[in-house]
Amino acid sequence: MENTHTKNLSFLLLGTLFVSTSGVLGRYIALPAEAIIFCRACLASVFIYIFCRFKKIDLKIKSKKDFISFVISGFFMASHWITYFIALKLSNVALGMLSMYTYPVITAFLEPLFSKQKLNPVHVLLAIIVLIGVYILVPDFSLENDQLKGILFGIFSAFCYSIRNLTIKKHVKDYNGSMLMLHQMLIIAVLLIPVLFFSNFSNLQSQIPLLLLVALLTTSIGHTMMVNALKHFSVATASIISSVQPIFGIIIAYFFVNEIPSFNTFIGGALILSTVIIESIRSKK
Repeated sequence: MENTHTKNLSFLLLGTLFVSTSGVLGRYIALPAEAIIFCRACLASVFIYIFCRFKKIDLKIKSKKDFISFVISGFFMASHWITYFIALKLSNVALGMLSMYTYPVITAFLEPLFSKQKLNPVHVLLAIIVLIGVYILVPDFSLENDQLKGILFGIFSAFCYSIRNLTIKKHVKDYNGSMLMLHQMLIIAVLLIPVLFFSNFSNLQSQIPLLLLVALLTTSIGHTMMVNALKHFSVATASIISSVQPIFGIIIAYFFVNEIPSFNTFIGGALILSTVIIESIRSKK
């Protein structure tokens, strides 16, 4: 039992590590946020489809009700990604990622509305600690400040991500995780077709290597692993444990783009990391 928990926890953390690459890639891909997401969804669809065919995974949707749920989930995933990438471009990797990680507190309050699970006071407490960590990061409470705008976009992105996770959670027992991600990517690509007519793709050719990375490593592998983790953890628990993602992202940003975190970032990050450790231990039970 303990070995199974350790394995599931390891897969969740590994998926989180892969998803963490979105911070650096999202900030430094020289395309508008909506163009990045459209390309990301299209490329990830190809990668995941090839994997599903190779593994002979059933891709059929069982009912119209499930299809509608998939569309809603895809809409919120697209909204999450676009606002998250805007947050990264307005602020920096550390602030963009950490502000998005208000989603554990949002998830803790929303999960009882989506399932029979009762509001867990411990989850609320840990989520509030995450929120305090994010509060410490805010440099200046002025709406003229791009960093604060980035943080606000990050928080809205967190809300969309919470809704998406809670919507898709009810399908993880009936469908394969890769199949779920494939349909999400296809829905996002279709929803963002209008982007082709108003966004700027002039730098597309030079950005293809980075787009391939974000589609394969961050999306196809990382997000699929995190969706699979929802089979073994509640959405609130998975959200709190995956809050280590900004820490991974800050470390990656430091080594690859020399983005040095401030002292406040260390304090806020330490609070967030403490909740991850506590929930990782608690979730064994």
